[in-house]
Amino acid sequence: MTRDYVFHAGEATVLAREGQFTDAMPEILIGRTDGPVGHAFANMMAQSKGHTAMFAIRACNQMVRPATIIVPKVTLKDMANIDLFGGVVQSATADAVLDCVIEGVIPKDRANDLCIISLVWIDPRCATDLNLDKKDMYRTNYEATKLAIRRALNGEPTIDELIANRHTIKHDMDDWS
Repeated sequence: MTRDYVFHAGEATVLAREGQFTDAMPEILIGRTDGPVGHAFANMMAQSKGHTAMFAIRACNQMVRPATIIVPKVTLKDMANIDLFGGVVQSATADAVLDCVIEGVIPKDRANDLCIISLVWIDPRCATDLNLDKKDMYRTNYEATKLAIRRALNGEPTIDELIANRHTIKHDMDDWS
């Protein structure tokens, strides 16, 4: 793990249980508040198109450290999607960040010096799914956020892994090569 904390990017995908649309695919930037991630973090507060980004909080008056902002990858057009974003996804993200500090993935003594930007996916079908399992949505977002943070701080996948797998791993959606 590098210790400069200037700019680290990571992503992860955790799939939903059968019959759910609760796949989680956060894309994470983590870095110092006085560096490029901190500047991007501050600029996210001024977002005005679509639903605004919001801090990851565990409960009212319980914003996590490192300060984390969650940003929807899709435009949230209705209260049902906004409630999922500001409820279960926000909670899962906040818990994952705090647990990364508790587990030492993020050093506790750096918690106030770092910030995280998390781009989060909510499948638009979730809001109208009468059988939506919010516990599964929490699980996928929690696990994927922790994994994305760990990957970001460990530089995973490494360039050697990417080169080695260049012709054996295909994109999940289709193979265009």
